[in-house]
Amino acid sequence: MPGIRTTDGEDCEVFTPELHGYRPTQFQPGHNTMKRRLNVALLATNDDLITAFTMMIILALIRIGKSSGEGHPPVASLSGVPNLFGVCVYSFMCQHSLPSLVTPISDKKRVGTLVSLDYVLILGFYVLLSFTAIFCFKSSLLHDMYTLNFTDNCNVLNIPFLRYFLGLFPVFTISTNFPIIAVTLRNNWKTLFHRDGGTYPWVVDRVVFPLITLVPPIVVAFCTHNLESLVGITGSYAGTGIQYIVPACLVYYSRRHLEPVVGRDAVNKHQSPFRHAFWVWFVWLWAAFCLMFVTANIILTDTKK
Repeated sequence: MPGIRTTDGEDCEVFTPELHGYRPTQFQPGHNTMKRRLNVALLATNDDLITAFTMMIILALIRIGKSSGEGHPPVASLSGVPNLFGVCVYSFMCQHSLPSLVTPISDKKRVGTLVSLDYVLILGFYVLLSFTAIFCFKSSLLHDMYTLNFTDNCNVLNIPFLRYFLGLFPVFTISTNFPIIAVTLRNNWKTLFHRDGGTYPWVVDRVVFPLITLVPPIVVAFCTHNLESLVGITGSYAGTGIQYIVPACLVYYSRRHLEPVVGRDAVNKHQSPFRHAFWVWFVWLWAAFCLMFVTANIILTDTKK
């Protein structure tokens, strides 16, 4: 989810549903039927995703072209830099779609070029959506959930069906993503506490694990609707650990484990240009800076209130 900074006296961010592919999930044998149904739902949501993105871009461009745009963003706003780190970490989570992009490619020699083109296309969509948003809508009236800007303003979109479509679009996206993520998290809980030769009681397997998976997001949804804070906190703390620290640790210790096995002179034709150990330490350092900046931003924001 990209953040759009449109500051006229205060910082405002717009968050849009993710354009990149969906995370491939490992289902247990008993979930084949669920997997097929969710795959069909994901394909339908992908079509709705492209339609909604294109529609919002065109509607914003039409309004700007008619000189009806209300946005007058500044060139830059240094006050928004601390929270930008959290948003950047959250945006970096798009890497979870890499397996779904790489797997269908038969000729892996061109995988770097094809994946790069895919991400350039996604970046182009987001940049176009972001810039049309900040010039089309006044920052003080800009909703965190960008699609809502088209549902409560008849001057932008006066067709009821399309307004309902854009208003319900985040619901469609979450409805297909949440079951997959919930099933994955539940299975991860089972794997985390699994012991060889042991089985879970029915209550633990059917009640406890689903509850610890479903209750936290439901509680958060009822307690707050501040997307800026949610993205900043989850992106900076959970996102930093998941996307920066853990992968860097895996790379570091995997290399230490494989070096005595394959030797220093082994040639990997798919080796990364960031294979030097410097990049591992750089990622850890970047993660530390992200945590410090976002924590400082949260503390300063609370003290101002």
